Amino acid sequence: MKTKQTIFTFAAGLLLFGAGSTVSGAEKALTKAAAEAQTRAFTTERRAQLREALAEEWANHEFTNGEYRMRFWDTIYGPKEVPEGGRSLYISLHGGGGAPAQVNDGQWENQKRLYRPAEGLYFVPRSPTDTWNMWHQEYMNDFLRKTIAAAVVFEGVNPEKVYILGYSAGGDGLYQLAPRLADHWAAASMMAGHPGDARPESLRNLPFAIFMGGQDAAYDRNSLARQYSTTLDRLSIAEGDGTYLHDTHIYEDCGHWMLHRDTIALPWMAQFTRNTYPKRVIWVQDDVLRDNFYWLGVPELHRRAGAKIVAEIKGQTVRIEESDSPVVLVGLNDTLLDLDKPVTILLGDRPIATKRFRRTAATLSKPLNPSVYSLDAPYPVILKIEKNAAVKTGATVTQL
Repeated sequence: MKTKQTIFTFAAGLLLFGAGSTVSGAEKALTKAAAEAQTRAFTTERRAQLREALAEEWANHEFTNGEYRMRFWDTIYGPKEVPEGGRSLYISLHGGGGAPAQVNDGQWENQKRLYRPAEGLYFVPRSPTDTWNMWHQEYMNDFLRKTIAAAVVFEGVNPEKVYILGYSAGGDGLYQLAPRLADHWAAASMMAGHPGDARPESLRNLPFAIFMGGQDAAYDRNSLARQYSTTLDRLSIAEGDGTYLHDTHIYEDCGHWMLHRDTIALPWMAQFTRNTYPKRVIWVQDDVLRDNFYWLGVPELHRRAGAKIVAEIKGQTVRIEESDSPVVLVGLNDTLLDLDKPVTILLGDRPIATKRFRRTAATLSKPLNPSVYSLDAPYPVILKIEKNAAVKTGATVTQL
């Protein structure tokens, strides 16, 4: 009961902070140093609250999310002492899918032995359900956020070194979860899965590997893997060097089983750390909707599957290049630009505002990411950019 009450209280506090409207003109602006100090205090407090809230579930090796339960197994490879800079986390999704529970149990056991990173916490969840789309569903978002949060507070994991991979049905899920939650991962690897309706545009800032048997023709997995890789090639050319980084391996002599050749994915992923604050973001909403993605957000009223936002920051300019949403939220901090200087906001190529926005304690208290399990730092400035044909610039900018 204590665990549930702690989370409820924490969530209620965030919802209360999120109810605020605009920055009061009388509110004192924070200096960069003061904002950074308050950010550290916020994240320290959140980690302490999550440590208390998740202790029982972590000890029991079972997370809860409403009616769903997700058992898990984990082990540490490499140094038992936490390395300087924190430990890595590898989340490994098993195969199976729409099959009897004992089949998925067997696949879970197999996944525990399938990979062995040189260093880090190797975490293998048992899917909460036995459906074909067991890893796709909305409940997985918070299960994965819980996993990251618990691994950070209990095992010394560095949240910038979180990797996700999956085999077969786990690969199906990987195709979906990598772009949907791209802002959570340092790198992702898909093994022997089917992409379904997964769109790759949101992978712009996430290294993504594809491993497939050339003879794995069931459900056209092999040809679809080639197509997905070709699409990433095209996107990379369109966006420029260093974007849509991907590594594709089609083993022509293999079927659905790749003879452990796919284990090279782990050292490949290990070379990357999370791109927490990319200067250009392409976000296409999955059918499981989200409130935020990197430093972008959308109010619940305007969330829609397939909706696309393209935004970038160059110097002191924030540009919303494209948006299917009439309202876009933008979180700003001193990593993205210099908040001691004026910032210009563009909608397309049209300037809609140039001003210095104030860092405030109120904004730091209402994170862009509303999940109570998120360990990401809040933004000291959040802007609401709203299309408005009634004004000369075609849009308004409000600091929340």
